[in-house]
Amino acid sequence: MLSWISKSFPIAFGFFFLLAFQTAAQQKSAKGNPNIVLIYLDDLGYGDVSAYQAGTLQTPKMDVLANGGMRFTNGYASSATCTPSRYALLTGTYPWRNQNAKILPGTAPLIIDTAQMTLPKMLKNQGYETAVIGKWHLGLGTGIVDWNREISPNPNHVGFDHSHILAATQDRVPTVYIENGRVVNLDPNDPIQVDYDNNFEGEPTGLENPELLTMKWHHGHNNSIVNGIPRIGFMKGGKSALWSDVDMADHFLEKGKAYIEEKSKSGKPFFLFFPMQQPHVPRTPHPRFEGKSGMGPRGDALLEADWVIGELYNTLEKEGLLENTLIVLSSDNGPVLNDGYYDDAVEKLGNHTPAGPLRGGKYSLFEAGTKVPFVTYWKGKIQPGVSDALVTQMDLLNSLAALVGSSETGPDSENLLDTFLGKSQKGRESFILEATSRTALRSGDWAMIPPYNGPAVQNQVNIELGNSSDYQLYNLKDDPGQKNNLAQSNPEKLKEMKKKYQEIRGDNSKIEQVELK
Repeated sequence: MLSWISKSFPIAFGFFFLLAFQTAAQQKSAKGNPNIVLIYLDDLGYGDVSAYQAGTLQTPKMDVLANGGMRFTNGYASSATCTPSRYALLTGTYPWRNQNAKILPGTAPLIIDTAQMTLPKMLKNQGYETAVIGKWHLGLGTGIVDWNREISPNPNHVGFDHSHILAATQDRVPTVYIENGRVVNLDPNDPIQVDYDNNFEGEPTGLENPELLTMKWHHGHNNSIVNGIPRIGFMKGGKSALWSDVDMADHFLEKGKAYIEEKSKSGKPFFLFFPMQQPHVPRTPHPRFEGKSGMGPRGDALLEADWVIGELYNTLEKEGLLENTLIVLSSDNGPVLNDGYYDDAVEKLGNHTPAGPLRGGKYSLFEAGTKVPFVTYWKGKIQPGVSDALVTQMDLLNSLAALVGSSETGPDSENLLDTFLGKSQKGRESFILEATSRTALRSGDWAMIPPYNGPAVQNQVNIELGNSSDYQLYNLKDDPGQKNNLAQSNPEKLKEMKKKYQEIRGDNSKIEQVELK
């Protein structure tokens, strides 16, 4: 029968034979690649993971990854705030190249161009199934969003096959889950309205109705009240779609586990981006974790996050996937204690040091703003160890492209695959970190911060921002806490750092602007 078909239809047979061969080759290639799970916490500090031995809080599940994989002591987010770091992570592009890559309101349009190369898009093109489950905060839509229809573009338009997200942050409206561009459990008879400038008539706010609050706001979080918590922005409607804050960790965990279990049966490799909301405000750990840390809601939320990570790990193990799954663990920026609510984060901190030995924190150009826990784990493939190599989250795009055999890369990402796999101690030479549109240089063992106007300390959160009227130069090997400014005593090194900074930033160079004045 086959012989007859081949003689009667040689061209068609050849075409279908070639197609079948190509499909089989693609499947073989795809099956040869590992699954990738990227766990991305929110405001997790360098000292918040006990394996780093820089704080007192115990995180045993994260330690399984950190002690069983490669623990980086010089691992960086691109930025000291969330949206820019997420942008850099997914696009391999410095966020200061995109003027919209800054902390976004919940109504902001999508800041990733749908034509842009992204980490999930690159992996999808290599046969991966891709998903994001958790916090998004990269914008949605193109203009004024109608939350009652399909929201487009959404994460599915930048490389994700599946998305189950919160649009922005837990402290911003809309306080609903969005799956593949549609609000989950929305009643069409109770449409959602969102506005970041004006309240809706008759809707209570944290500012005007403190008697309705179960959590007291400290600064900036005094608009619409949802579940007794005042938020940033105003919202009306969508009652059936509102999330439960104390169940959020369980909710995303359930979705993440279900995705892993489903994809383990497909035979295709998968990429799961799992951006968590902890320990970002409002800190609302489930009652199972209340009081467990002794450090108030922030510590309890971190214990909850640690447990969630352990459950994801257990699911991978149960499905027999650990030996074929690369796990990456990191954070979008450094720590902050009081970030908008009274929740005893400062009062109950005790001896714990969320930033470890580092200076600054979230929003800061000092080290604690961007140096974060950074771990790669692959059972049987990555030998346990510690690396001092300079690596950034931007480098994941090009490095993972090399892992899966793709030529699709990001403009500012570097291929550090061997470093991430523990086969090399060589990292990138330098990079420019960013904090609320201000930038600084990290190169080798040195850090240079250009002069910036503005307060030295952000008093609302009590964090040093790194602003100074003078250049700052620090030898991080000798002075990790950045206590000794060497700008005046080492002018040659300062000159070298300024030149390198200018070379990377080009026309955007802050130094050029300063020196022309």
